[in-house]
Amino acid sequence: MKAQQLPQFRYAMSIEEIGHEGNRYIDSIWYSLYESMYEELTNAFREMEDAAYGMYLDRLMTPLFECLEEAGFVAMEPVEKNDFIIGRCLLFRNSLEKWGSENNRSRIFWNVVRRTDGDIVGTLLTEIPHSHLKFHIPSAPVLYTLRECDRGRIMQGIRQIKKIENPTGGDV
Repeated sequence: MKAQQLPQFRYAMSIEEIGHEGNRYIDSIWYSLYESMYEELTNAFREMEDAAYGMYLDRLMTPLFECLEEAGFVAMEPVEKNDFIIGRCLLFRNSLEKWGSENNRSRIFWNVVRRTDGDIVGTLLTEIPHSHLKFHIPSAPVLYTLRECDRGRIMQGIRQIKKIENPTGGDV
């Protein structure tokens, strides 16, 4: 991966600035990474279904979270016994998947971002569009930001972003 594509985070950044820089990084790399991994992930989808998207996010999001850590941020919370983690810091228990058709679903993960001194910066939301019918990412993953850091308010913020009131399924 080219160095100029990596996100450039600074300790003094707001959550909105972090989201903007993260989206710049994702926009610069997501499709070429998708194309380069397409055959491998299509084969993986046949065997593991949605876990193939985890393989993609491991490659896409790990550099972003590593750059955040290098800039003095913490985006991971303590890991619990049955946690499933992808992309270095995306916890399935901190996600919702409730939107779209089977061919164009949307899962949103959230990470409360803190500085290493403990100050909360805000919440980074990672949306991954995907298909449940075949390996397909119909559009670029997107980062959103919230000032809220409480689980209930985060889920309310996600619902507002997705403009739905009563989602069903998933871990609400």
